[in-house]
This record gives sequence, C-alpha cells and structure tokens, in this order.
Amino acid sequence: MQQIKKLIPIIILTLVPTILIWLPFFTRLKTFWNIPLPQTGMATIVSNFDGPLYIIAAKTLYNPELIGKNYQFPLANEYYSAHFPLFPILIKTFAPVFGHPYSMLFITAISSCLALYFFNKHAKKYLNNSDALWLTFVFSIFPARWLIVRSVGSPEPLFLAAILASTYFFKEKKYWIAGFWGLIAQITKSPAILLFIAYSLQIFATHIKNYKSIDFKRYLSLLLIPTGILIVFLFYLFRMGDFWIYFKSGDNMHLFFPPFQIFNYSAPWVGTFWLEEVIFIYLIGILGIYKLYQEKLKTYFYFSLVFFVPLLFVAHRDLMRYSLPIVPFLLLGYRDLLIKKEFKFALIAIIIPIYLYSLAFISQNTMPISNWAPFL
Repeated sequence: MQQIKKLIPIIILTLVPTILIWLPFFTRLKTFWNIPLPQTGMATIVSNFDGPLYIIAAKTLYNPELIGKNYQFPLANEYYSAHFPLFPILIKTFAPVFGHPYSMLFITAISSCLALYFFNKHAKKYLNNSDALWLTFVFSIFPARWLIVRSVGSPEPLFLAAILASTYFFKEKKYWIAGFWGLIAQITKSPAILLFIAYSLQIFATHIKNYKSIDFKRYLSLLLIPTGILIVFLFYLFRMGDFWIYFKSGDNMHLFFPPFQIFNYSAPWVGTFWLEEVIFIYLIGILGIYKLYQEKLKTYFYFSLVFFVPLLFVAHRDLMRYSLPIVPFLLLGYRDLLIKKEFKFALIAIIIPIYLYSLAFISQNTMPISNWAPFL
C-alpha cells in the first residue's frame, strides 16, 4: 500500500497534463485562446504523426499484402520497417480491450508514467524527495515537444522509459536488468544502439589504464541491446521477406555530412529558414553535457555525449524530437538551477505558452485520413 501511495504523484503528473491537452479536442472547441482547433474530436489526437503508421503496423503486423490492400497512404511497404515493432505489438495486445486507436493512447500513457517513475528514481539519488518530485513535474511538461509526444500516439515515451530504466540499473551495477531494459529500448526505436555504445565507452574509459582488468563476463548481459537489432531484423525477414529491409525504408535516416545541414533550408525535411531556436538546442545540450562531465555523472555524460554528436548531423526541422532521449539527463545536470525559486517562477510564467504551443502543434500535425474504418 505504501508503494502505491508513492506512485500517486507520478500518476497525477502523467495524466493531468495529458488530459488537459486532450480536453479542447475532446469537447470540440472551435477555438482556444484564439487558436483555431479542428472539429474532429479525439481523431485529431489519434491521427497525429506517426500514430496512424504504428496502428497500421499493429493491425497488419507488417504484412505487405495487407498494408497495400487496406491503407491509402502513398508510402512504400518498406517504409513501415522504420517503425520498430514493440510499440505496434503492444498496441495489438491491448486492442481487444480498447480498440487499436485508444490502445495506442493507452500504451503511450502507461509508458509516460513509467518514464516519469524512473526519472524520479534518478532524481532521488541527488535531491531530497520534494525537490525530486518538483524536477519530475518539470520533466512532465518540459520541453513542450515531450508533452506533445506523450499526449498522442508515440513510441517515444516507451523509448525514454526504457532508456531511463536501463541507465538507472546500470548505475546500480545491475547489468542484467540494465541489459533487459536496453533490449526493450532497442526493439522500440533504432537509436537505442547508441545506449550500447555509451555503455561500452564508459566501461573502456573507466579501465583506460588497464584494459586487461575488464571483467567482460560481468557486462555480458549488455549484449542484449545489439541482440535486439537481430531480433527486429529476423522479425522483418519473417513478416516482410527481407532481413535488410530497414535499410530500404526510404528517407527516414536524416543524417548528412558535413554537420549542421539542418540550416540548409532546401533540405526535404527542413523546408524553412526560421531555425534560430536550433542554435539554442545545441547550446543547451553542449552546456548540459559539460555540466554532467564536471559533476562526474559518468553514465549520464557518456549517453548524452554519444547521443548528442549525431544530432549535429541531423537535417530535420523537428530536431527537438530527435533530442528528447537526452532531455532527462540534461535536466538532472541542471538540477541545481531548476529547483531554485527563480526557475519555479519562470516555469509558472511559461506553462501557458507550453500549453498553447502544444495545442497548436497537435492541431496541425495530423495525417490525412478520409476512411477510419481500417484503423478501428
């Protein structure tokens, strides 16, 4: 009972912001704060990118014949392999109870709760309970792009939950559990391989003066992470007939050389020169990673560094979404600032902008669906 009571604040921090995001759409408000809103109800939430694609993967289990026969998006069948299978499988698992669209939202909400739970466990290692809970509140709504992805159908909350769980147990030297959660991350999204690289880098850096002293058997369970790629590719071989189909999925890998190609406004997934906020993403990331290094928070530092470097080569307008996996660790790095009274006043001042941005973004970030029958 005591453990359940401890979960109540986490559940509240998970559900209340999401419900407040859903409310204007659920009630079909025509406008909110002068922002025009679609009149399609919760269909707006469900149809946000890339939710419908995961529903298709869940309903067809990547069967190319069923995809081509029942869904009208002008996408090659290979494109669905870019959407790793754990999230769709979980959607399908709970679909008999909720239906596929609401099963997707259910999994997203549960995953968000899990992400906040493990973030709180990380925070408690460095802060007292009340400050840790405050920092968890910050993480529940900030940045706004995180609030958005955990309010629509998205694998990001599951991905972040698995990364936070894996790094927590890695720091506890419980490597089998860390490896298991790393496996969960890997079969959720492809960038999880960076977690394995970060762990390897930390292990070798710790024994830099004597590599022979590394007890490789101790870390053997971490091989579960790259094993996840093998599992996914074997699944694709069985369902789609091609072990390497992920590498034929089209332009879903937005890495380009030289770095900073995001400022090429003519790039297909950029399409604008209004990009000044990208500089602030880089700045906050670099400063945060340096703080993690200064404080010798090794696991957070290595993961954030390994994940941040590829971001410099990403040419995609939605860079913030690509950056989300390092956000919780940067928040932990900035924790001394974020628990100060001055920041609390500042956060109160920007809650309304966060909310309004989220509503505007969700209202416009939808996939065109003329026939919902195949998705239900």
